[in-house]
Formats: sequence, structure tokens, C-alpha cells
Amino acid sequence: MSNAQICGNCSAIVPDGHHYCGRCGAQYVGDGTVSPNETMFFGAMQAPGRAKLILIKGEGLEGLSYHLNATEHVAGRKQGAILFPEDNYLSPKHATFLYRDNVLYLRDEGSHNGTFVRIKEPTLLEHGDEICVGEQILRIEHLNLRREYPMREETLMYISPPKDYEFRVVQVIRGGRPGASFCSVNNDVLIGREGCDMNFPDDRHVSRKHCRLTWQNGKVLVTDDDSRNGTFVRIKDEVRLNHSDYVVFGSELMRVEINS
Repeated sequence: MSNAQICGNCSAIVPDGHHYCGRCGAQYVGDGTVSPNETMFFGAMQAPGRAKLILIKGEGLEGLSYHLNATEHVAGRKQGAILFPEDNYLSPKHATFLYRDNVLYLRDEGSHNGTFVRIKEPTLLEHGDEICVGEQILRIEHLNLRREYPMREETLMYISPPKDYEFRVVQVIRGGRPGASFCSVNNDVLIGREGCDMNFPDDRHVSRKHCRLTWQNGKVLVTDDDSRNGTFVRIKDEVRLNHSDYVVFGSELMRVEINS
């Protein structure tokens, strides 16, 4: 013990030849000084500012997580690290999760069925935009009655009923064909499972009153009505993702968790 030294961090005795304090774990370098006693991460999976995806529902094992520690992560049916080979609704290369300036983004790769993100606040939609409500895909179409129903000698073609509709909601069914559609004379459409303007009674993932579409300043505003499973909007190019966001692509529903 003649060459023992006193730990400069906690004042415990550090025997000669020992490079760590037995009490506080402080490390000693060759000249006997204490090196910074930093807490280290167990591994890259806990890297701060990085995200992971947790599978909530889909073709894979529910609860499975994918750690996004590289710069880009491709998801699809045949390409990338996030693979779901049994999901026939996924394109071979469907979407990419990527970091830019340490911020996570999601980019659709021109997929056939699109990539959807759950809205957290009312969101404006344009002509042709699509939303996902439960298991329903709905397309928003703006209407111009004078263009769609041509005039003859300044006389409008009669439609039933002749109201000033600004938009319609069209259900997208197998093959991308239009299914049921709905217009509101008030240009306000409530969507749900029962008691709404547009009902999907057989879809158990749709809440009784799920979301509302209203016409505002030339666009359609979609508002989630505190539904249990949320309302999702198809992204056009790429969007920024935040902690607790939900993403749907193909049959997969995933939650984003970002380590702060």
C-alpha cells in the first residue's frame, strides 16, 4: 500500500497498479490523474437523437423493432433492411427513412399504394390527396360543376340535386377503382362507422365518429375526431417525423420512437 493513492473523485484509497477506483469507478491514466468519469452507452442502439420503429400491426411479428442508426434505411418487399416479403401491398422499394442534419424524415419512393402518416392536428388537403381511415382509403376530389357538367347556350346541365358542391369523398377499392362516393350540401362530411354522413359499419378499425372533412378557402380540411386508431394522410414526397408519430405503408403500421 506504500504506493497507494487517494482517489481525487471520492477520496477512496486506490491500490498501486489499479487503474480504476473501486468505489466510484474513476479511471486513472499513466501520470496518476483522474480521467473524466463519463457514463458510456451500452451500444449503438441507444445512440441519442436516433430513432427506432416498432411494428404495431402487419405481416411481421408485432412488437418487433427496427433501429435506425445508419443514414438511410429502405423499407419494402424486396429491397432494404426493413423487409416484409409477405406483404403484397408493398412495392419492392417502398419508402426510405433518412436523417438530414440529425432530423428524421420519411420519403416515399414512388410506391404503388403510397405511404401514410397519422395527423396530429387539422391538415389541409388538395385535389387528389388520399387519407386512410381504419382500413379504408379515401380520395378527395374538388368539384367544378361548370367544368364537369358542360353548359349549352349558357344553360347548366341539370344534376340531382342541383347544389353547390365543392368536393366529394371517393372510396378507393381494389384495383384503384372508385367505390362509394359522397358529397355534402354543406360541404362538410363526417366519416365513421355509424350515424355519420359516410359510414363503414363493417370496418372495426373505424371509430363511431372518426374524422371530419370541411371546405375552407379552396381546400379541404381534415380533422381527426379523437378516433381510436387515428387518421392518416398520404405523403407526396417526404415529411419530417417526430417522436410518437405513426406510419402506414402496405399492411404495416409502425410507431416512431426517437431517443432524446
